[in-house]
Amino acid sequence: MAKAKKIIVGSRGSKLALIQTNWVISELKRLTPKLEFQIEKVSTKGDKITDAPLSRLGGVGLFTKELEAALIKGKIDIAVHSAKDVPTEIAEGLTIGATPKREDPHDVLISNNNATLEKLPDNARIGTSSLRRRAQLLAFRPDFKILDLRGNLDTRLKKLDTDDMDAIIVAYAGLIRMGYDGRISQIIPFEIMLPAVGQGSLCIEIRKDDALTEKIVSGMDDPQTRVAIEAERALLAKLQGGCQVPIGAYAQILKKEVCIEAIICTLEGDHAIRDRHSGPVKQAAKIGNELAMRMLENGGDRILHDIRQEFQGRIDHL
Repeated sequence: MAKAKKIIVGSRGSKLALIQTNWVISELKRLTPKLEFQIEKVSTKGDKITDAPLSRLGGVGLFTKELEAALIKGKIDIAVHSAKDVPTEIAEGLTIGATPKREDPHDVLISNNNATLEKLPDNARIGTSSLRRRAQLLAFRPDFKILDLRGNLDTRLKKLDTDDMDAIIVAYAGLIRMGYDGRISQIIPFEIMLPAVGQGSLCIEIRKDDALTEKIVSGMDDPQTRVAIEAERALLAKLQGGCQVPIGAYAQILKKEVCIEAIICTLEGDHAIRDRHSGPVKQAAKIGNELAMRMLENGGDRILHDIRQEFQGRIDHL
């Protein structure tokens, strides 16, 4: 009898990425116990450059391009991504084979003295690498001083403990997966901060022509998560958003409809376009696209144009 094929699973090398990848493998083993899986660590541009804000690096796919290249070359069979890192345009020849059930997509505050956003001192210093978080924080409290914070989750927690910061903002899902949820000071309500597109979800990427791997991973797909992510990614694609654009969005299935809410902010949080839309689940992408068009028409296009002009100038001078 021929030996079963070994499935090579590509992952970034960070602690959180490996936890996520090992969870995916454990689920795949449960579904296909006779198969063997092996992790191949792949370093991405976003992992290598840690001394500059993501918004200054420009481009898309900072945490996915190298994994996609390995997929295309056949060095790996599966790439495990955080959905929020996956560009809206998938590389040619590749596809999302499964979107597992989403973890909680909220952002959370981790602060000294366990203070909430409302209780932080005047001019509190908050660390985050996300322009989306920065803009929504400043919209809530313009007195906050936002400090750029890069690095993996362990590094960010260490910087809060050792650097002159009052708090940091991170994704709830990452803390849960790493078992650090005991450090949470506040789960930030969506009314204050909408998450990044895809936040809390994973994407399992495969080659389009790999029918065997597609069959293997399909059992991990969660239909409700896939629909929600489809709506969010359609909105982001229409807005042409990336790491350098403060866009938040969250979609969910309610009463057999996909309901999506989104926000476009200025960098300083002094102006925002926020709106919501809903419709049939089977038209998730259309619903996301329609919401994006409406937001652009209501002033979002001007906000995004001004932000891109500013960041293009910064990138040109690097």
